[in-house]
Amino acid sequence: MSAVPTTSMAPPSYPATLTIDYPDRELNRLTSFFRIFVAIPIGIILGLLGNAALNWGANAGGWHTVLSVGGILFLPLVLMILFRNKYPKWWFDWNLAFTKFSYRVISYVLLLRDEYPSTEEEQAVHLELIYPEAKTQLGRGWPLIKWFLAIPHYVVLFFLFLAMFVVAIIAWFAILFTGHYPRGLFDFTVGVLRWALRVSAYAFLLITDKYPAFSLDA
Repeated sequence: MSAVPTTSMAPPSYPATLTIDYPDRELNRLTSFFRIFVAIPIGIILGLLGNAALNWGANAGGWHTVLSVGGILFLPLVLMILFRNKYPKWWFDWNLAFTKFSYRVISYVLLLRDEYPSTEEEQAVHLELIYPEAKTQLGRGWPLIKWFLAIPHYVVLFFLFLAMFVVAIIAWFAILFTGHYPRGLFDFTVGVLRWALRVSAYAFLLITDKYPAFSLDA
């Protein structure tokens, strides 16, 4: 009697993914030493983009102070999903491009990479968001409460960010003395950023109603 072949179906991945190539080479000690100062110009650009999104609706009855979250269009999406059950593609494209750029800058500041962040090219920071089919994948009322449901994640991430700050300091010294970012510390930092991305995708980017996992893994 022949055995019946079985196939295992891998669980679908979360619609927000992040991987960062490990710099398996000697990093630039000089730019690493002055990283906070070297990153100021690109940080200003990121801040200006965030401010531009924040003031995008400056003439919309005074609502401009809540139209975005850190440069991500938020309130317009809440209203569009709630009343029209739509997620405009160009709004998604803005959020995707801004999020990718933000993570390139963050990765640079945290010493994960030493290429200066590009405003357009992906470089070594691979971030993907899946465009949702609003009518079938997004519940109309969920955007009103997802930011609240994500509170447990905010608490955990607060402590993880503290740990990530300590890790960045340790990695800074390691790079100055050895030229390399310790792999274990690198994976931890990327894991925290990945966790934060999933929470952002759920509570603010609003691309999914699937609750994010409490995990550093992909």
